[in-house]
Amino acid sequence: MKLIIASDIHGSAYWCQKLCDLMDQEKPDRVLLLGDLLYHGPRNDLPKDYAPKRVIPMLSALRDRIVAVRGNCDAEVDQMVLPFPCLGDSAQVFADGQTLFLTHGHHFSPDALPPLPENAVLLFGHTHVKFDEMRGNIRCLNPGSVSIPKDGSHSCLIFENGEFFFHIWEE
Repeated sequence: MKLIIASDIHGSAYWCQKLCDLMDQEKPDRVLLLGDLLYHGPRNDLPKDYAPKRVIPMLSALRDRIVAVRGNCDAEVDQMVLPFPCLGDSAQVFADGQTLFLTHGHHFSPDALPPLPENAVLLFGHTHVKFDEMRGNIRCLNPGSVSIPKDGSHSCLIFENGEFFFHIWEE
């Protein structure tokens, strides 16, 4: 199974298009979105080419492949314009024998783990910083941010053949 895992698009049409281009190239089975899809939030500067109305059709075209969770900047109105569920605080995906627990990161995080089976993977966003560490027998991964990175590089994760790889875009 091949997955693309992304977080924190924050309504950037420019960076959402970069993500869609990567999906066209990689052809994942599923796309896991870890929240903060359309709104930039009051603590963030506007991302490059902030245009949520242009992001909506880009993500909507992928509706049959998206599994999404709610971020702290997502609201009920987002569900009114997006044709896939996006307001759950968490979701679980089983891929290549692994339990992947999806959350945004403002409720569950490496320092506040939910109850998970051994060798599960916590996938979270929120901090806009890439992260890959073990907490006991739980692997904790943050793909960083598609549009507003706080660690210097726009990024997401690719999962293929049971392995995770960071994908970093050059600006």
